[in-house]
Amino acid sequence: MSPIRFTAPLVALGLAVQAWAAPELAPLFKDHAVLQCDRPVPVWGVASPGEHVSVSFAGQSVGTTAGPDGRWVTILAPLSASPVGSDLTVSAKEVVIVHDVLVGEVWLCAGQSNMEFPVNDSGVRVDNAAAEVASARFPLIRQFKESHQAALAPQYAVGGDWKVCSPDTAGGFTALGYFFARDIFSRLGVPVGIINCTWASTPIESWMSPAAMAAFPGYSNGHSVLSSSAVREDPWVPTSVFNGMVHPLLPYSIRGILWSQGESNIGRAGTYARQFPELISSWRSHFGQGELPFLWVQLANFKAPPDGRGELLPLLREAQAKALALPGTGQAVSIDIGDPANINPRNKQEVARRLALIAKAKVYGLTVDYSGPAFDRADVEGQAIRVHFRFTGEGITASGKPLQSFEVAGPDRVFHPAKAVIQGTTLVVQSPLVRQPVAVRYAWRNSPEANLFSGAGLPAAPFRSDDW
Repeated sequence: MSPIRFTAPLVALGLAVQAWAAPELAPLFKDHAVLQCDRPVPVWGVASPGEHVSVSFAGQSVGTTAGPDGRWVTILAPLSASPVGSDLTVSAKEVVIVHDVLVGEVWLCAGQSNMEFPVNDSGVRVDNAAAEVASARFPLIRQFKESHQAALAPQYAVGGDWKVCSPDTAGGFTALGYFFARDIFSRLGVPVGIINCTWASTPIESWMSPAAMAAFPGYSNGHSVLSSSAVREDPWVPTSVFNGMVHPLLPYSIRGILWSQGESNIGRAGTYARQFPELISSWRSHFGQGELPFLWVQLANFKAPPDGRGELLPLLREAQAKALALPGTGQAVSIDIGDPANINPRNKQEVARRLALIAKAKVYGLTVDYSGPAFDRADVEGQAIRVHFRFTGEGITASGKPLQSFEVAGPDRVFHPAKAVIQGTTLVVQSPLVRQPVAVRYAWRNSPEANLFSGAGLPAAPFRSDDW
């Protein structure tokens, strides 16, 4: 684990150090918390400068001394998963007790509106919301929902509390996070904590750390620029949401990160293709827990952006997919279950299931199918193109009707609708209007009819063989 350093003044934490003040814990250490199992667990906060602080939990007791600025940090040895709540005790001149703390799996759920989208809250609801809320009796699933906070400098405190999942609380959970947690809990049988770190309509630049944004000097997103004159509460300012909402979580021990974002970057796919891998790498560095699993949702089918700029979503989806080159990453495809009329589709259950399949396979080592057919290469065969795929263990299939949304182009680079026929685990694609095909595309539209699936029922991601 990377060393943990605290350098900001105490006022940044919002805590005033007094000579006889009780020790104060970082925001996530509250009643009903979930700690990550099988990994070292940092516990940190502030106390009087020079004060000895002891942390006790699950038979362990570790101590340290608060620095000149009052900051302290201890690290518990890896803990076994436990469904029984225990007290976490912090002792200094006074004693602070955090009650009903579980040990299990912790996932950070971050991004904009499709991750913030609740199960059923304030008129926003998923499919079958009433039944989902009524059946949400999972006391071993908990959510920490952060208050919105944008800042020009890294912060150390943020509002929020842990809520135990019940019909009274589940409506306010992130829907993607809740359904993912429910799936993981059902399979592993251990507590699952989700950290709801979301803000609708925010671009990726807001979520990047100052160190990550330094790779994009002079950047302006057309709305705000990174400068001392920027409005402090503006979540569109680059790095502002990272500073206000991600930084206060560091270095909480987690299993991985779920991400759903990109809608606010439509039209800037070229930059996103460089920023997204930078965000992943920098978050991993900041958390200091190695190559944390980072799983995301590829943008769903949706009609043309409101400004009428045309077919821009395919390029952003492609930019997202390029980050799969990084180790420990995974992408849930949702091109078939969006809402063409609503950028926030309500079927979060299926999207979460697909994320959970990736986690089961790549994080927990379970034997499950987790990917639909993935484009490998395209070979020209006379007047047709043969498309080869990866992840075809159970074959490939068309759902509901003959394959839709295929196009081919010749040397003139003009694409025409094409017919695709399944041959084994490949497709043969051709159009009578293209006698010399050189390129093929699938579902390369904002809201295509996408019905290419694996035998296990998982959709193929949109793809193209050209780089035009």
